[in-house]
Amino acid sequence: MSEARRRLILDLDTGVDDALALAYALGSPGVEVAAVICSYGNVSMRTVVRNTCAVLDLLGHPEVPVFSGADRALDATAPFAPSAGVRRIHGENGLGGASVRGWCRMAPQSALGYLREVATRGDDVEYVATGPLTNLATELVNVSGLGGALGRVTFMGGALAVPGNVTPCAEANIANDPTAADAVLRGGLKTRMIGLDVTHQVVLTRDDTAAWRNLGTPAARFFADMVDHYITIYRQNNPQLGGCALHDPLAVAAALDPSLVRCLSANLCVDLEGPTRGRTVCDPDRLRDAEKSCEVALEVDAARFMDYFRVRVTRALS
Repeated sequence: MSEARRRLILDLDTGVDDALALAYALGSPGVEVAAVICSYGNVSMRTVVRNTCAVLDLLGHPEVPVFSGADRALDATAPFAPSAGVRRIHGENGLGGASVRGWCRMAPQSALGYLREVATRGDDVEYVATGPLTNLATELVNVSGLGGALGRVTFMGGALAVPGNVTPCAEANIANDPTAADAVLRGGLKTRMIGLDVTHQVVLTRDDTAAWRNLGTPAARFFADMVDHYITIYRQNNPQLGGCALHDPLAVAAALDPSLVRCLSANLCVDLEGPTRGRTVCDPDRLRDAEKSCEVALEVDAARFMDYFRVRVTRALS
């Protein structure tokens, strides 16, 4: 993997696996987290801001700018509030109930002004979204030239050849705002989808969290407590996996090193009506188009990714 300097904009709904994705990025050599844009999803957007600032402070990177984003889906009339099921998975605070200090930071500004600067300057940045695609759909409408400035966007979401995880058809990030996801996938932006097809193939176990505890740092203890909660819920909901899936870290890893995944080139859309609402599917209207806008990951080099993950997250927690 090239160690050339890379700059990432992370669009997070900071729950457990988003925190792991942030640690992966911060522990990757030659990588700078240029900014974090917050979204509702695993918790409310205000809680995501708090969680993101807390995790950045804990990992020794309070300098990373944090921006506020969407607090609800495009079609919603009220701010998002997580369901009881989501609170059970990620904990009431979104971080598995693990306690961390340093919650307070000044209220962040909206991401739109920052992204206008990015588009104007033509900054060399890569955009990774690991929550609903509401922020991205809004940004592409309101920031002229952003799509060209960002190049290919990697997002965690969707399921093409496997069932969903909130309905038989829909994955959680897409289900939170199908309208936004459909707009992004139909809008001409080049994307890379890291969905359940591959994220359920990369799994973290209690052996890994035990190794973190042995590091003895506050960050390592916090992450071990947080992820142990997540693993417990996975053992109840998905015992066949043998641990917790690393959804969001794999998206960051694939953005930095696309060779970790093998992809199908396709033009995607999202079902917006009926029992299949939220399903990611090949767009029948663009099925024969020669140009394909999305790379859909269907295979992953799980062993190589897990090697990267352990080394980089351990570096961040140390």
